[in-house]
Amino acid sequence: MSAAQSHLEVLPRSLQVLLALGFIALAAFPFVGSDFYASMVARMMILAIFAMSLDLLQGVTGLVSLGHAAFFGVGGYMLSMVSSDSAAVSLWWTLPVALLASGLFALVIGFFVVRTRGIYFIMVTMAFAQMLFYLVFDNKDLEVLGTSLRLGGSDGMYINFKPDAGLFDLEDRKVFYFFTLACLVLVYAFLRRLLWSPFGRVLAGIRVNEHRMRALGYGTFGYKLAAFTLAGALAGLAGYLWGAQTGFVNPELMGFHMSAHAIMMVILGGMGNFAGAIIGAFAFEYLLHLFKDLPDIGDFRVGKHWQLWMGLFIVLVVAFAPRGLLGAVERILRRKPGAGDA
Repeated sequence: MSAAQSHLEVLPRSLQVLLALGFIALAAFPFVGSDFYASMVARMMILAIFAMSLDLLQGVTGLVSLGHAAFFGVGGYMLSMVSSDSAAVSLWWTLPVALLASGLFALVIGFFVVRTRGIYFIMVTMAFAQMLFYLVFDNKDLEVLGTSLRLGGSDGMYINFKPDAGLFDLEDRKVFYFFTLACLVLVYAFLRRLLWSPFGRVLAGIRVNEHRMRALGYGTFGYKLAAFTLAGALAGLAGYLWGAQTGFVNPELMGFHMSAHAIMMVILGGMGNFAGAIIGAFAFEYLLHLFKDLPDIGDFRVGKHWQLWMGLFIVLVVAFAPRGLLGAVERILRRKPGAGDA
């Protein structure tokens, strides 16, 4: 089985149709679902963007990061730091600032971590993320170059107003829903195009055999650093949207658990094609709520141990569907010869 096939980079026509129907269903959902469920689906879409950003590293480039949540948190914290307590700030400059800050943090951290490999890469990414976590956790305010930055400490910070978009009102839940959906579609289209660009094929080659790519004359360090920076910026976009939706950020956004959840989303959906990351994020969040709401059996609180049931489910997926849920669906549909890519 080729590398492209093992990661389902080429989506069969049947999966392309199902994916298109899924996006259509997302577009129609606010008109048939309640505001509560629309907000829940919007949160799933934000996590899907986060999962896709990690999939660029883990599924495409072969870099497993346990600190990816750091950039997710930076995006949310940048919105909280530039927001005002009395009025909404403009979307059109705060969003680029959040993306730039997350990308810059990823560039600096990546300059050190992409020099490592395997378990060392995993541990160093987690170490940097933990440093950022405790920097925020232990400081309500931080002096940087004579400027005081609000961090909120362990209590976190509130964002009283959603960003002002001018032409449309993000305070309206349906408007925010469709803005998030538009971001999801644009990120997916961008990453799919990137995957089949010369840059993306080099990243895939690094995942398969980095030594061979070096022998062919490619500077793998620069490519990995670029992928790490881009993934960090996209994670910052997800963090920005998370902060805008929830109106609150805290250090847990940068914590180890958030990074681990993103890894599970990517594995659950299927790595290396970005559609799997979307499906994994939706499935993970749905299962999380499902397991938490399990009824008690006698004195045993089943829902309290949702992590156990989630872990068992992930183990079953890895054992019986190594290409994730998307691969399982593809197997059921019996991939047709000559299917094109999406």
